[in-house]
Amino acid sequence: MKRHIPGLHVESKNAEAFLEGSFLVRVDHMNFRWHPQKPCYVISFSVLEPSEFHLRHISARVYCTQKALWRLNWFLRDFGYDVDLLGRDEVDEKAVLGLTGVIRTSRKTLNGRSFQNLDGFAPADEWETLSMDPGEGIQGPEGESNGVQLHSD
Repeated sequence: MKRHIPGLHVESKNAEAFLEGSFLVRVDHMNFRWHPQKPCYVISFSVLEPSEFHLRHISARVYCTQKALWRLNWFLRDFGYDVDLLGRDEVDEKAVLGLTGVIRTSRKTLNGRSFQNLDGFAPADEWETLSMDPGEGIQGPEGESNGVQLHSD
C-alpha cells in the first residue's frame, strides 16, 4: 500500500530546534547507552533560564570513553553530584535527576547530521555571573541572537 504524505520530503522546520549559548538547566533524564567503541549517557535537560526558553528541552550526549571521562566528571562535579558516589567511580542515574547547573551548547554538523554539543558546564550558583556576560549571545532556533552584542563605532 502506498500513501501520499505532503511535505514528507522536505526537511522539518526544526521541530526540535537546536539552542546555542549558555543556559541554566535541570536534568530530567539520564540514560546509559552501551556501544563497543563509544558508550555514552544521553541526558535531557529542561531550560530554566533565560525565561524566554523556559519550556524548551535540550538533549545531548556525554561520552564515557577513557579519553572523555574528564567531561563526565566535570558535568557531575559542577551539577553537584554526590561526592561519595563520584569518589567510588559510581554513577547513579536516579541521583542525577533534578540536579541543576549551567551548560554551554553549540550545534555541530558531521556527515550532514546535526548534533547538540555540550561545550562546558558550571555550577548553578554561577548563573547570575555568566548570564551577565555581554559577549555571550544565545542563538535561537532560526539563528537569531537574543543576547547583547557590542559593536565598535
